[in-house]
Amino acid sequence: MDAGPQDEFSRMLDRALLGGAPSPELRPVRVASAVDEVSDRLLTAIAVGDFLPGERLPVERELTQLLRVSRPTVREAIGRLQAVGVIEIRRGRNGGAFVRDSWTESSGAAVRRTLLPRWEQFEQLFDLRGLVEGMVAATAARRRRPEDLDPMREALAAHLSARTPREEQAADSAFHRSICEATHNPQIARLSRDLLTRISLGFPVEPWGKGERSHFHRAGGDHKALYEAIAAGEPERAEEIARNHFTISADMIRDVLARVRAAHPS
Repeated sequence: MDAGPQDEFSRMLDRALLGGAPSPELRPVRVASAVDEVSDRLLTAIAVGDFLPGERLPVERELTQLLRVSRPTVREAIGRLQAVGVIEIRRGRNGGAFVRDSWTESSGAAVRRTLLPRWEQFEQLFDLRGLVEGMVAATAARRRRPEDLDPMREALAAHLSARTPREEQAADSAFHRSICEATHNPQIARLSRDLLTRISLGFPVEPWGKGERSHFHRAGGDHKALYEAIAAGEPERAEEIARNHFTISADMIRDVLARVRAAHPS
């Protein structure tokens, strides 16, 4: 199968970050240990809040596409998560694999295996993402049209009035998606999504921590300030706000790794 545009973006960023070597956190899952790696990635993604308690995981078909593995591999990995009590399987039209808990005894080991060997690359990605998202916000401030502000306002209001972490996460995603759309350049939006996927272990979902209300309140304030800068057409201010804002996700992932290190000092 020919490589698509998203694969080309991955190769370009790999070359920029690592001098041509595929980045460990984003290369396709190794066949020899595919089930182990998929299980660890899912456990880690749940631990950092990519998927929250009560939320349904992507369907089997989508997981095979995101992680580039076979359906039997995904099926066995999901079975492992069910066995350790992280997810439950619900049958029926609205069924699927639903997250029960964000942390079990298996989570710490999975986080160590997933994050520690790749941590230098993750720090590089955190830095790169701040730079790119600053550019996205500045471009939106320069190019936004009056009609581009409506979805930003709606997403901002939804975030500030959210009652659950899942509602907060959905509104946050909608807000940043509206900023990407205001650049009027689909390639910029694709680059932003690619970087999000990279820091989120192959899943295009923003990490949401473990119910950290301080993160939520900081995000709400940042969103309001970012909207105001874009609406006012102030690219420098928008860039600065966005670069600082996107340290929240990095801090959430660092917090999870710090918890693991504190529990199991090496």
